[in-house]
Amino acid sequence: MKLILTMLLIATSTIAFAKTDSTASFKVWGNCDMCKARVEKAAKAAGAEKAVWNDETEMMTVEFNSKKTSSDKIQQQIAVAGHDTEKYKSLQENYNGLPGCCKYKRAAEKKEAEPQH
Repeated sequence: MKLILTMLLIATSTIAFAKTDSTASFKVWGNCDMCKARVEKAAKAAGAEKAVWNDETEMMTVEFNSKKTSSDKIQQQIAVAGHDTEKYKSLQENYNGLPGCCKYKRAAEKKEAEPQH
């Protein structure tokens, strides 16, 4: 009986520690608490065990099991949800589907700096 309990404890500990083995941080454009909920939900749908987006810095930090997902897959899913990341730009139709308060200024819409003479 002791052997079975010991093996069960070891198996449970191994599963708990194997859950996340990677952490990544990347920029995700957005504006508000609705954006925060959407991008964190998208990250978790892509396999992130933990996802936290800071609306002030626009930085997302995710923890994930690299055998199940990757930073790229997580960023792609966030782009599908309508939010540009530093690596993937959302399709215009996905961006257009965001509520008005969530429409952030996209890189393509930013005015380029004029050269100084």
